[in-house]
Amino acid sequence: MSRRYTKADLEAIVYKQLDNLNAMHDLLRIMKVQNDLIQNINQTLREEIGQFKEQQVMYPQRRKSKS
Repeated sequence: MSRRYTKADLEAIVYKQLDNLNAMHDLLRIMKVQNDLIQNINQTLREEIGQFKEQQVMYPQRRKSKS
């Protein structure tokens, strides 16, 4: 039993699909912005870690004495 779709039914289906595609596009745009923010934060963190490592002073370790 195949169903016969009217033009109005098909238009409703197409518009619903278009709405879904637009929603997915919006989500992808949001994810891209979030990804860019994460990349910028990671770059800043890498730079701060590099600066912190340069500022660290390495103290000599005490040698264990042999008995």
